[in-house]
Amino acid sequence: MPLTPTGDIVATAVTANQGVGAFNVIQLEHAEAIVTGAEEVGCPVVLQLSENAVRYHGALAPVGAAVLAVARAAAVPVAVHLDHATMPELVEEAVALGFASVMFDASLLAYDENVRVTAAVVARCHAADVWVEAELGEVGGKDGVHAPGARTDPGEAAAFVAATGVDALAVAVGTSHAMTTRDAELDFDLIAELRAAVPVPLVLHGSSGVADEHLTLAVERGMTKINIATHLNQVFTAAVRRSLAENGELVDTRRYLGPGRAAMAAEVARLLQVLKALVPTA
Repeated sequence: MPLTPTGDIVATAVTANQGVGAFNVIQLEHAEAIVTGAEEVGCPVVLQLSENAVRYHGALAPVGAAVLAVARAAAVPVAVHLDHATMPELVEEAVALGFASVMFDASLLAYDENVRVTAAVVARCHAADVWVEAELGEVGGKDGVHAPGARTDPGEAAAFVAATGVDALAVAVGTSHAMTTRDAELDFDLIAELRAAVPVPLVLHGSSGVADEHLTLAVERGMTKINIATHLNQVFTAAVRRSLAENGELVDTRRYLGPGRAAMAAEVARLLQVLKALVPTA
């Protein structure tokens, strides 16, 4: 199936008030697991490569090409997205490779500079028909705008979208990046206020820390693109640990990465149902 534009998947979900699962890829097994899980339930999905993952691999092109190949071979609509890019040149490389969307994060900059740089990235991406997500607020490592106490102001969010032309906005409503427990307290009233004030789809980062029932409610209140990474890494790693514990003589990486991939695929399929992800129509 051809690559599907992220904007098409998200726009359809907004109309139906349903969620889109956006899951982060670190290695090939992650991409394969995410697509397998999406195929199991017949739902579209977004494969995300973060700037941190690119740094881990040393370059975008090799891992990006692999993820694009997995997406093109899928039996369901799959988009490929660059997540949390802080360097415009990395954005340009992703666009040239064929990524459907990028998340550009200039939130460490002062507001006016954030607007200027983000608007420039948006102009270049839109010229290539690439969808752009941004984030409003200060990000301090993995505990900044999405720290539990941080909140996005609806009026400022609407003004930022108008000034930059972004296609989606990540907002702070009670989550925090890299949580290993699922006890984040979401501000559901604020989600509804943001949905009413902001004219583009809303994105929830740090969703690994949110319990199933609250993920569903967040979608119902107005969140659309739901980013999940750490939780899936936990599932993958737990399966690998079990395999190694059961057989201490294992040396063939396929024998323990395979169970990790299978466990992650099953969890992706389950989460897509939690998120009320769309089943594509013929």
